[in-house]
Amino acid sequence: MRMEGLIVLAGQELKTLRNRRNITVREVEQASRRIADVKGDKRFCISNGWLAQLENGVSEPSICKLFSLSVIYRVNFLDLLRLYKVDVDDKEKYEPVAEPYLTQLLSQKTQLLHEASGCDGPLETSLRPQSVDTDIKQTARAGNDTSQIVCAHVGLADFTMCPMIRPGALLKIDTTQNKIVAGAWPNEYERPIYFIELRDAYACGWCELQGNQLLILPHHSSPAGVRRFTYLREAEIVGRVVGYSTDCVDSATEALKIPRRKVMGLRNHSG
Repeated sequence: MRMEGLIVLAGQELKTLRNRRNITVREVEQASRRIADVKGDKRFCISNGWLAQLENGVSEPSICKLFSLSVIYRVNFLDLLRLYKVDVDDKEKYEPVAEPYLTQLLSQKTQLLHEASGCDGPLETSLRPQSVDTDIKQTARAGNDTSQIVCAHVGLADFTMCPMIRPGALLKIDTTQNKIVAGAWPNEYERPIYFIELRDAYACGWCELQGNQLLILPHHSSPAGVRRFTYLREAEIVGRVVGYSTDCVDSATEALKIPRRKVMGLRNHSG
């Protein structure tokens, strides 16, 4: 919807709310003036002429005037914000958009960001809500326990396990398998891949413990380097990756969009 149409619809809804209260624009002005007087702030005052412009979609409200309207109309202030497509519940959803190169935890309410942005996905490696993973839904319908399974998204700037698990891949993680298993494996596909929570980020890769040091090991064909963290203080294992969905080729277009300095895992980290 174009912004002009949004403002018009919001104005119409505000007029409907006023009519439900059976009050005139003049009465709104008088009520808002009382609110402004108590607050000692004239920004909370709404003139009848300005309100008419607002209801006709000619202007937009300030935060102070919208507060006054919420009091006068006896509606939730956040509901009035939503009329103008400002939803505070979307805060966590848009944090990865504001800082796309960071590894971030996504809330259970977060939907797939690439559907809204037109991109393949956020650049960060991040946990995803279980409810959006089709495969897990199918597993649940089959009667299997999925309470310990969480989903994750490999960031577009995360090349740690590439090309085995490429940036943008979707992961399925078993949180009951949160201890590093040492041993020898017949091939790279049998070796456990772990999803790791860092102090302010997430990572995905092979892991080794050397004393109190946790090493996150990249795929041998990856451009990423080994990263080292103090185990439990700087890094904890969320669980083992038990399934993933990944492209078989890189998206050259998306790769060109990522500044080299933003590519995750290319520098060693010493804890």
